[in-house]
Amino acid sequence: MTSSELRPVLDESDALRLLRSGELEVEGRLVDASNTTLRAFLSLDGVTARCVYKPIRGERPLWDFPDGTLADREVAAYLVSHASGWDLVPPTVLRDGPLGPGACQLWIDEPEHAEPLVGFVPAGSLPPRWFPVAAARDDDGAPYALAHADDPRLARLAVLDAVLNNADRKGGHVLYGPDDRIYGVDHGVCFHVEDKLRTVLWGWSRRPLPPDAREMLAGLAAALAGPLGETLAEHLTTAEVAATARRVARLLETNRFPVPSDDWPAIPWPPI
Repeated sequence: MTSSELRPVLDESDALRLLRSGELEVEGRLVDASNTTLRAFLSLDGVTARCVYKPIRGERPLWDFPDGTLADREVAAYLVSHASGWDLVPPTVLRDGPLGPGACQLWIDEPEHAEPLVGFVPAGSLPPRWFPVAAARDDDGAPYALAHADDPRLARLAVLDAVLNNADRKGGHVLYGPDDRIYGVDHGVCFHVEDKLRTVLWGWSRRPLPPDAREMLAGLAAALAGPLGETLAEHLTTAEVAATARRVARLLETNRFPVPSDDWPAIPWPPI
């Protein structure tokens, strides 16, 4: 099947319908993923699109995430993102597939020659409006900096990660999508009850949140006390849902981006 035969853009409701009810045909495995991650085709009523299918049976147990599944946390991250109105996580559902139940997420085709928003840059050559995050060296010992753009789309993603308590925001988990949008993917290690934020997007640390974040967070707080909280309870523990509400309340109170902790590595490995 060629890319011209695929429908590249779907609205939210059509995407969810396709994800839930489409016929799923596995195309291949993404070999760099630590858990079983498959790229697949979804077809329904003459519409075909790609997706990422992560079967629960292919998950490796994590000692610090003993409850629930990675797939459930992937779906929970989408639900929070959608409730925020920022829609930073591609549509994601829990469904059955060739290898049993798993998370199924709409595939994001990145445009060619997209300008990176996160990466390693030579020390002393930081692009304009970029934040350095950490010092590094290449195999020859040349100094580099892990850095990211001061981009409002990334700032929104950093706020969402603070809500989700994302323990694995790598640079490669930030994708360009249609209409100059960005998406965050790979949210299997989110929602822990303890603070475990681990990200490459520390450039705004201690700075005020974006102007539109307060309204978004207030809406999330209300939703978590009602329907969103009830829906999340189908995928997370009661304690994890309560901890999410506390993180939202803390962000509303401080109105600032969080600060890296000294109690655990603040940057995932590998960062990109």
